[in-house]
Amino acid sequence: MPFGSITKVSAAAALVLLAAACNRGPKGTPAIGEAYVGPAVLKIRSDLPMQSAAVASVQHGDRLEILQKRRTFFRVRTAAGAEGWADQRQLLAASDMANLKQLAAIAAKLPSQGAATPRYGDLRIYTQPSLESPSFVTVKDTEKIDVLTHAAMPRTAAQRAPLLPPIPKKTPAKKKTKESKYSALAVPMPKPPAPPPDWEELSKTEPADAKEEADVKAAAPTPTDDWSLVRTADGQTGWTLTRRLNMAIPDEVAQYAEGHRIVAYSSLGTVRDGDVKKDIWLWTTVGDGTHPYDFDSFRVFDWSLRHHRYETAYIERNLSGFEPVLLEDVDFAPAGKAGRAEAGKYPGFSICIQKKDGQRSRREYALLGNLVRYAGERPCEAPPSVQNLIAAASRPTPVALAPAGSEQPKDSLLERAKRRIRSWFEK
Repeated sequence: MPFGSITKVSAAAALVLLAAACNRGPKGTPAIGEAYVGPAVLKIRSDLPMQSAAVASVQHGDRLEILQKRRTFFRVRTAAGAEGWADQRQLLAASDMANLKQLAAIAAKLPSQGAATPRYGDLRIYTQPSLESPSFVTVKDTEKIDVLTHAAMPRTAAQRAPLLPPIPKKTPAKKKTKESKYSALAVPMPKPPAPPPDWEELSKTEPADAKEEADVKAAAPTPTDDWSLVRTADGQTGWTLTRRLNMAIPDEVAQYAEGHRIVAYSSLGTVRDGDVKKDIWLWTTVGDGTHPYDFDSFRVFDWSLRHHRYETAYIERNLSGFEPVLLEDVDFAPAGKAGRAEAGKYPGFSICIQKKDGQRSRREYALLGNLVRYAGERPCEAPPSVQNLIAAASRPTPVALAPAGSEQPKDSLLERAKRRIRSWFEK
């Protein structure tokens, strides 16, 4: 047998013995934490580079055990026992997963403010109103989703709960210093020089350049994005950029938006024109920019049987309105003897309006055939608890400190050799 063949056989035998030794080792590295899969599908890779081979594929919400941290990557173990590396940006803490479930429970009770379709191809749904958070649902460009509410959020990275508790730093013990027998002969330090006579004025003034730089920083506003809380057809709830949505109101009505963004819309009823049924549409719109309210006008469109087109039946502008817009039966009781015949309960809608004194009231409107009539108002209910959930999710969740002296396990020589051998056979 040639010498080269003997060498290859010997090397293969050594690899087999080394692999067998690895298998006789400990059953698994102890976990130092837990995490949950953020995106819809996550590939667990054999090593840190993204080009490394995938050892497992896990789904959104699957639980992983954290074994080791290296820079911004975690070595994790799946429920099936596969071990590999994942980017920490694609992982969720237990509190993040709980917030997402709570958000879905709250959103299930919120009324839809209209259906929407993706505007530019497929649409990603995120766990938080931030592009830095994981995307766990992808909506096809032909699918419709329900828009529930909006939130203007600063364009900053979302604060997420840490996946591992911080390790307290060890404070070095103070060394005892021996007193020198020559300490008595040490020369005393001279007195410091006196401050200048105008030191108070000098301390009050700031350099002109520093002042200008501080003014520029203070004047620069933080960019914000408008996010929409949406619900898919199968009940999954998350956040997406509002500018990526196209409200699915018919074009024969949408053409009257005049450059304003349609915030919400709904059908108040139908009108029959021959063999065709046409909806009576209600919508709310808002102008460009970020505002402290959800919409600044609303409008009702009725189908004209005479002109066979949509015409404005009612409109109000220059107001501060807040979601949700509710469709409900309204008690209509007009004043005077002439209006008693019209008194009764009619289908209608109500809108939450903020008055000049800052108080909010819900105005009710009744639909009498193709006429819209003001029917009164009542106190506006509390805003959706989704806003409180956003505020809670933006604060990092406190975690218990790791016990003193605890360190994350490092790769042993045997583990590194095992991983290297696995990569040879995968090539």
